[in-house]
Amino acid sequence: MLYRAFLRLVDKLPLPSLRVQRLIAIAVIASQAGISVTGAVVRVTASGLGCPTWPQCFPGSFTPVAVSEVPAIHQAVEFSNRLLTFVVTLCAALVVLAVTRARRRREVLVYAWLMPGGTVVQAIIGGITVRTGLLWWTVALHMLASMVMVWLAVVLYAKIGEPDDGIATVQAPAPLRWLTGLSGIALSAVLISGTLVTAAGPHAGDKSIERPVERLQIEIVTLVHLHSQLLVGYLALLIGLAFGLFAVGITAPIRSRLFVVLGLVCAQALVGVVQYFTDVPAALVVAHVGGAAACTAATAALWASMRTRERIGLPVSGQATQTA
Repeated sequence: MLYRAFLRLVDKLPLPSLRVQRLIAIAVIASQAGISVTGAVVRVTASGLGCPTWPQCFPGSFTPVAVSEVPAIHQAVEFSNRLLTFVVTLCAALVVLAVTRARRRREVLVYAWLMPGGTVVQAIIGGITVRTGLLWWTVALHMLASMVMVWLAVVLYAKIGEPDDGIATVQAPAPLRWLTGLSGIALSAVLISGTLVTAAGPHAGDKSIERPVERLQIEIVTLVHLHSQLLVGYLALLIGLAFGLFAVGITAPIRSRLFVVLGLVCAQALVGVVQYFTDVPAALVVAHVGGAAACTAATAALWASMRTRERIGLPVSGQATQTA
């Protein structure tokens, strides 16, 4: 009943072209990746408790309050990151409205609705992170959830670009698609181990002396070695996938995405090496988180390109037949 009322309301909106739907989907990707980067800025500037409570910033106020205990710069950084949540929410809402108004297929609608749903989950995790005083595992979970949202947003973009009246078409043999999925699993392991490195590292997110942030009590060098070995495994899978794809014949979209992934992973590895030998400077931490989001997005794009939908025969009427 409520959904039908929602559809009647949405039908009053202008019909969005496929190009508009794609642009909104790009905005969703950018906002999901961007908030992970600003979250890293919050962490390396020790602004994690710039707003010491949630959902309010200070007890009785949703905005920063001039108090001597919390420097104004920390309040500004943390509050700015919270404000970006509204941008993420707006983009998520717009993509739902666009694909619903365009009467896209159920698959697209499901991915679209995951965007606002995931944003709500992220906000809750963020609240738990603040209320627990930046416990390392809550911060790690917050970061990993952002990467999941980036992956889903990229797949959503790919699904939006496919015709609703098309049929599923595989672009690579099943073993190579499985290998692509395995590389995604390897990426997950790399990301998880990366959050553990950060949890044991020097950037706790807050410098409070009265209430020091609890850190992961594992030797950081051990975690760095684990993280780097998993990255090598991830890269090895991608290289094996590349040889396999070129052996059976590779389409131009898959080739371009494959090269992008390989380039980003190598660049990310270089940033990590420089971090290790320069005592983890703050700027490189932010760059590394941005690189993680980029690698996640590129791997998701490669995965999505392995199985697409193509229109067979003459196009039919309706939004699904629009072109950019």
